[in-house]
Amino acid sequence: MTKNASGQSLAKRRYLALFFPFLPTERWLRTAPRPPDAPLVFAEKQRGAMRIASVDAAALAIGLRPGMPLADARAQVGELAVVPHDPVLDQEWLDRLAQGCARYSPLVALDAPDGLILDIAGTEHLYGGEADLVADAEMRLAQLGISLRHALGPTAHAARALARYQTRPAADEAQAVRRLPVAALELEAEATTALVRAGLKSIGDLASRPMANIAARFGTDAAMALRRLLGDAPSPLDPRIALPPVVTERRFAEPLGSTAHATKVLAELVSEAIEDLNERGKGGRHFRATFFRSDGLARSIAIETGHPTRDTGLVMRLFAERMDSLADPLDPGFGFDMIRLSVPRLEALGASQLKLEGGAVKDAAIDELADRLATRLGRGRVRRLRPVDTHIPEQAQLELPAVDAPTPSPWQTPEPGEPPTRPFHLFDPPQPIEVIAEVPDGPPHQFRWRRQAHAVRRYEGPERIAAEWWRRRDNGGLTRDYYRVEDAQGRRFWLFRHGLYDEKPDPRWYIHGVFA
Repeated sequence: MTKNASGQSLAKRRYLALFFPFLPTERWLRTAPRPPDAPLVFAEKQRGAMRIASVDAAALAIGLRPGMPLADARAQVGELAVVPHDPVLDQEWLDRLAQGCARYSPLVALDAPDGLILDIAGTEHLYGGEADLVADAEMRLAQLGISLRHALGPTAHAARALARYQTRPAADEAQAVRRLPVAALELEAEATTALVRAGLKSIGDLASRPMANIAARFGTDAAMALRRLLGDAPSPLDPRIALPPVVTERRFAEPLGSTAHATKVLAELVSEAIEDLNERGKGGRHFRATFFRSDGLARSIAIETGHPTRDTGLVMRLFAERMDSLADPLDPGFGFDMIRLSVPRLEALGASQLKLEGGAVKDAAIDELADRLATRLGRGRVRRLRPVDTHIPEQAQLELPAVDAPTPSPWQTPEPGEPPTRPFHLFDPPQPIEVIAEVPDGPPHQFRWRRQAHAVRRYEGPERIAAEWWRRRDNGGLTRDYYRVEDAQGRRFWLFRHGLYDEKPDPRWYIHGVFA
């Protein structure tokens, strides 16, 4: 345990910061040939002018820097290869690197646009220690052609600053942090210039001054950044994927070169996760399998279910559906050396007794069919209607993706032998009609809809539905009187008068639905 400046205990954490100084260049060179004997820069339009967004090692060595006008760079270097900057592809590549680095820790944060931060507390022992873990990361990233600068630290901010700004080694991390330039605080340019002009060129110079004086002279942002760098203030990590409650994984001394073999291992991991869920009394709604390749890259495949489940067979069938529908098939490359299964979304699922007539089995089969269709066709293409607790008819149900739908509530059903209180076909919005009715609040005798007159022979009502008091400003606050009517031909309709005569001098009539 360590303590902060106020004497409060802080849990000991260890962070690994990875900085990729030439990420755009090395990402681009994976698919494009390198220009012969020419420095490479990436340019984009900034503030109305073309400026350099990123450079390669050769361009950096001759003095080209990000932010420099492209015209100045061309004047300085005769032969210059210029490529349009694509931050979206850079972000996708950084995300793939983060996915691969998840082998070292489930807590990986993106340090966009060119870095990652890993919380490795408790995971370094899997590699024999921090040094071996870092060596493994260096080896795998080098295989991908990625240049790397890295550093370890007790806080995320300290590790990040050391990876990006450290220029010479130090006896320990605390001393190394104090040797960093004040630019490591990453304040506004004016604040950094003010610190340097005041003779405070390093973090150690700044740390030797009272914190209150720093805040008063250079602002609270400078004081807070310094406290985070020194570990005197919380330095939380925002992981790319939150730590799931259930995780199982398998590491292999010899990489698996067969996707079929990897699928068998995945089935074993699913069984282990199901056992954990059973002990918790929970069911999974979201399962994610990550296949880590020996070359440092990883591939994740996720499935979702419309209800909590502990059915191993169902989960594996959904994974099989997803793998079969992948546009880019799962490629082991030189082999998978690790497979991880996580269950990030859990819901309560108690033991249930199946009905002798098979009712529960039938419901489960429908849920399974919806999950399989959503897995194959897309999560938004299979939808369900769910009841809503409201008395406004057109708002009484919602259409939601099957995998997103909440736990179903019971539908309102009529008494046995009674006719339905609501029509099977509902118009939204209701359609206006012309009605002959008794004034002020009598039933309709005749109405005209879609250029056709209907004589009312039977009616039932009114069923009075008041507006929701908290939404009266939105819908006018008018009361509805609903009637179930039958015309001379036996057709049944659901009509309503929108407003009472004391609410509106001339209330309108609408048809809201048709009974089958």
